[in-house]
Amino acid sequence: SQLQSRNKLQRILYKMITRHLIAALLFSVLNSVVEGFIAPHKPTFYPSVLYSEREGAIAKPKIGQKTAVEVKTVQKVEIKKRVEPGKPVTRKAEEFEEAPLFKVMLIGDQGYDAGHVIERITGLMEDLDDDAASSIFQQAQMAGKAMCGKYPMEHAEMYKEQLLRSDPMIFADIEDENE
Repeated sequence: SQLQSRNKLQRILYKMITRHLIAALLFSVLNSVVEGFIAPHKPTFYPSVLYSEREGAIAKPKIGQKTAVEVKTVQKVEIKKRVEPGKPVTRKAEEFEEAPLFKVMLIGDQGYDAGHVIERITGLMEDLDDDAASSIFQQAQMAGKAMCGKYPMEHAEMYKEQLLRSDPMIFADIEDENE
């Protein structure tokens, strides 16, 4: 009976202690969470200060050194020219250099299928319709080559490459606008 009461007492104490420890642990965790939201703490570990970059050894922290930061401000001074009343204010005319244009030339070939060539040209070049593509095709067949249009160099090269990659191939070339 004494042994049973002793075991019972130990179980009661064990439950009380564990409950107390759990409550203390929960209180500690909740307290740290609340403090983190109210005033987040600053990290105290600075790897650049604690470790030397050369050997990986712990470096001695520099204590008591102050650095001075000097900030210089630059002021812009705006100078306005005075213009007499009644005279218009003239501004510099911006000079734009026009991009050189290149001609995309369709080279005539007896093996072409007219429908395929016209469809491909109108599909690539948005500024041409079926009638214009048809007349370009006929000129290329008669004269050996015909101009499809004038475009900046990158566009002209792209159109030429796309025509050459057609299946069946459509022969094309680019020429300088001034030629």
